[in-house]
Amino acid sequence: MSATPDHRTIKTLTKHAAGRLVVSALAVAALVAPAEVAARTGRSKRAPAPAATVAVDYSINLAGLPIGTARLAGSFERDRYLMDVSAVLTGLVGAITGGKGSARASGTFAAAPQPGAFSIATHTASSGIAVRMALAHGNVVQAEITPPLVDMQDRVPVTPANKRGILDPVSALLMPTQGRGEPLDPENCNRTLPVFDGATRFNVVLSYAETRPVQKPGYAGPVLVCTARYQAVAGHRPDRPGVKFMEDNREMSVWLAPVEGTRVLLPLRISVLTTVGTNIIEATRWSQGGTAATTGTAGAEPNTASLAQASVPGE
Repeated sequence: MSATPDHRTIKTLTKHAAGRLVVSALAVAALVAPAEVAARTGRSKRAPAPAATVAVDYSINLAGLPIGTARLAGSFERDRYLMDVSAVLTGLVGAITGGKGSARASGTFAAAPQPGAFSIATHTASSGIAVRMALAHGNVVQAEITPPLVDMQDRVPVTPANKRGILDPVSALLMPTQGRGEPLDPENCNRTLPVFDGATRFNVVLSYAETRPVQKPGYAGPVLVCTARYQAVAGHRPDRPGVKFMEDNREMSVWLAPVEGTRVLLPLRISVLTTVGTNIIEATRWSQGGTAATTGTAGAEPNTASLAQASVPGE
């Protein structure tokens, strides 16, 4: 392979999207679990059942080039969840951009997650951004972005209605089983994720494509393959080429794998076509601990870690 594509890719990342790749191609997060988790635990006289935990390590590749790594760690206890995500750009791209980020989301889940808290912080060599949100039953009650967004007149306004019944980018990675409640029921693909990242509101529309066998370190078994579509709702700039590209994008998919001992599926692989090539975030290791389970995974390790997701750019 010649050096030319590498330099073009690095130049594009440096100029436009190093921080955005960590923010939106992955969905990293950081904050604290709601106070009622500790309060509820303190009131219980019985020793609680161990939480089911999962930790997934990912590689990040763009246009065939390895450009970073990511980690997701989730903890699930009854109907509550806590998920941490971290990502870092490595190699020459990482040396030039310094891109890295971390995030956390927590809340409850039934038919869908209901986030209670979300935060994310990302950094590049030249800038950084942090977002914190407090939510009640999936409705945003407080949000803070540092530094504040630049007021662009062509930006579609985010209304109070756009902040109700939403998922933050990390909670959007959590897919509770639906339909008949079976982890590999194709209906678990067919859902629309109403995502709000603190600045932009968009939908990710998932549809079932196929079920296929996968073997990774720590996981061996079938996964659901879902196609994905991006729908801009608010907070975006509709005439920006990147927005139009993503709305027309038909080359997006996610592979969902079940987490043992839970009603939850998480991404094993995310693929998104971008203007500089296909961005693939793929598990290199899957570790589980806590509650025993029913699906075809192996190599469990009790763990608390971090995760990465693919979300779609809004600019």
